[in-house]
Amino acid sequence: MERLQKVIAESGYTSRRKAEELIVQGKVYVNGEKVTTLGTKVSPSDIITVDGVTLRKEDKVYYLLNKPRGIVTTNSDEKGRKTVIDLIETDKRIYPVGRLDYDTTGLLILTNDGELSNILMHPSNHVEKKYIVKLNKAFAIDDYHKLKKGIVIDGIKCTPTRVKIKKNDLNKDSSIVEVSIIEGRNHIIKNIFAKMGYLVDKLSRVEYGFLTLDNLKSGDYRELSIKEVKKLYAYKVNN
Repeated sequence: MERLQKVIAESGYTSRRKAEELIVQGKVYVNGEKVTTLGTKVSPSDIITVDGVTLRKEDKVYYLLNKPRGIVTTNSDEKGRKTVIDLIETDKRIYPVGRLDYDTTGLLILTNDGELSNILMHPSNHVEKKYIVKLNKAFAIDDYHKLKKGIVIDGIKCTPTRVKIKKNDLNKDSSIVEVSIIEGRNHIIKNIFAKMGYLVDKLSRVEYGFLTLDNLKSGDYRELSIKEVKKLYAYKVNN
């Protein structure tokens, strides 16, 4: 179930703000009944008519992208920079599930399925994300143990599910660390290492749940299979 104004906006008919105005004005009908209450929730099977036009139900699409460096994770950018949406050839109104920073690379899911997006991003569903982190100096063994126990960021403890030192180069004073986490706070990986006195030179997400990049090159993408989509839905915790 999703809010009516959100469903109207995601259909591409109009913006969410304009959709709210149309609802209040009595120009929106759900299954033939006028709805004027903001926040009314509808299901995928409901028939929605806006100002006499019945909204077309878009087929759901699902993409896995290997995001390159220097691309913003958003639908549009006020600075005119290239976005992840520009990399996908589709006539559907898709959006990224979560975010990767401008200089972060790796696995990103894009879809027009709001329900699946909510499942994947909700912390209660424990969807694990794995990152490869290149640091500006060798990673001390004491910090390795600290990280495994958890680091407090903005008053909230983040405890990785897995930590592995892939490479510690004492001569070049750099290291590569593999970190898996469940939560998805903005800049969380960079903030974790900053708290311990490290700068992240490179960051890439290589796994999202059971999904991996396989041999997908930077900037390339593929559609998810029906089997993969069903497996992603299976992350939902039945409370």
